[in-house]
Amino acid sequence: MNAHQPVLLPEAVAALSIKPEGLYVDGTFGRGGHSRAILEKLGTAGRLIALDRDPTAIASGREITDARFTLIHAAFSRLDEVLTAQGIGQVDGILLDVGVSSPQLDDASRGMSFRFDAPLDMRMDTTQGETAADFLANAEQRQIEEVIRDYGEERFAHALAKALVAARVGQRISSTGQLAALVASVVRTREPGQHPATRTFQALRIHVNRELEELSLTLPQALGRLKPGARLVVISFHSLEDRIVKRCLRDAASPPQPPKWVPVRAADLPAPTFRLMGKAIRASAAEVAANPRARSAVMRVAEKL
Repeated sequence: MNAHQPVLLPEAVAALSIKPEGLYVDGTFGRGGHSRAILEKLGTAGRLIALDRDPTAIASGREITDARFTLIHAAFSRLDEVLTAQGIGQVDGILLDVGVSSPQLDDASRGMSFRFDAPLDMRMDTTQGETAADFLANAEQRQIEEVIRDYGEERFAHALAKALVAARVGQRISSTGQLAALVASVVRTREPGQHPATRTFQALRIHVNRELEELSLTLPQALGRLKPGARLVVISFHSLEDRIVKRCLRDAASPPQPPKWVPVRAADLPAPTFRLMGKAIRASAAEVAANPRARSAVMRVAEKL
């Protein structure tokens, strides 16, 4: 298994503008790269709360014995619930590194990659929820098509859904190898250097883990938990995620809009409660060369006014 390389590590930690005595949240612990860097910046009175929905990530985090650090097994969409249970109101900064992590892709048993023939699971939290195999066994053709089209942006979604439903009549599609082979038989053209099953695997993973819904639920909670001067830093890895982040932060940084029929001058509108901190940041050429998975990363930052 490859060692996990956190993406945009120095940029994300710098964007948080960490106060030594501050209270911070890492909503996506992963293998702890960002958390460890945040802890290095905190003083003795500082504190870091980290969340992850993946039991394997939680197990790996137990080696951090720092008294300033608390790790909780929960999806980041439960942010409000977790902070309230910890007796915490507002915080000095929140980091979200969204999407699948390298260890999840590199662990064959998770069934997220077509590079290995493994059970077709794809769940980030293996303790609950429907697997990708369950979804393909039970969903209607129309729903399968919508998932592959909307989350994979796959133009062969209709043909794929039809083939998947026909194939399951004789045998349950239960392995990544079965799925990859079936997709390859339907998707005859592809982008150079890309496996024909790339988009379908992405779509099923996003659906099984409710990734876009989780992100949409989390962002308002995160913004609501920030103290004045605190920052939300979000790193996303594909256009569907980044679109949600961009719209949410843009709306937060815009003045509240009255109904169109109310005559109000722009100068009289209340000031926005957030400001965007610069433009979107992408990984440098050097980072992409060292870690190709950083290529698609986009980081956006907003500060509470």
